[in-house]
Amino acid sequence: MQVLLLLIFSTLFLMIISGNIAIMILVTIDTHLHSPMYFLLANLSFVDMWLCLITTPKMITDFVREKKTISFGGCMCQVLFVHCCGGGEMVLLVVMAYDRYVAICKPLHYLTIMNVQKCIWLVAISWTIGFVHALSQMAVIMQLPFCGPREIDSFFCDIPLVIKLACIDSYNLGILMNADSGVLTMTCFIVLLISYTYILLTVRRSSKTGVSRALSTCTAHITVVVLFFGPCIFIYVWPLSITWVDKFLAVFYSVFTPLLNPAIYTLRNKEIKNALKRFKSYYMHSKENI
Repeated sequence: MQVLLLLIFSTLFLMIISGNIAIMILVTIDTHLHSPMYFLLANLSFVDMWLCLITTPKMITDFVREKKTISFGGCMCQVLFVHCCGGGEMVLLVVMAYDRYVAICKPLHYLTIMNVQKCIWLVAISWTIGFVHALSQMAVIMQLPFCGPREIDSFFCDIPLVIKLACIDSYNLGILMNADSGVLTMTCFIVLLISYTYILLTVRRSSKTGVSRALSTCTAHITVVVLFFGPCIFIYVWPLSITWVDKFLAVFYSVFTPLLNPAIYTLRNKEIKNALKRFKSYYMHSKENI
């Protein structure tokens, strides 16, 4: 079973890294994709790639190890960077919703409002919020006494699991830490729901054909939001405390979401498809000349 899982997750890992790197390269080299939306998409791929790199390689190597251990420092690094990337991605998805709002509801002012400088600032803010959120969690975790059992029944270290190892009554602390993550998660999720609802209602009032156009533009974004926030809500906001469910959500959050994001945007986005065709034709033409 572990050999089978090794093959499956190794394949998924290579697909995640190659898929997200492909999107970043396309957005960088193809001038047709030099717009705010694709700049933000490339940043989303960058975050997804790192979210996968933090947890998946360790999980893959554990499949071939009899003794599956991680150092205390390694465990704390996983907690820090998972929450940094996760928190940053939540805010980045809100930024992408704002970008779609401006593009659909204020198309004439789009390039003025979403200029390069503003896009860079918005991305920097998303990373800053993610980093501050992660540090706020680590400031508490690092002060806990760990003297009892040191087994985590999951694939990687996360705050709810690490807190249970502390030599104190961790019930109230667990609620506090989940509340910290829950506030960020639910705030971003509610803002996203309101944003996309407002976009569709605005377009529906302005034109009859606008609904289908807005849906085709926003469906990929909404799908990614649901896939990303679904597991987060059931891990941090409304934990089910069912071991196999928690493990599934952890894997879905760190492996399948980074895998599905590039697939969703590639399959549903004509510009990305056209960029892939242009890149393929350019590559074939260069090869023929050689």
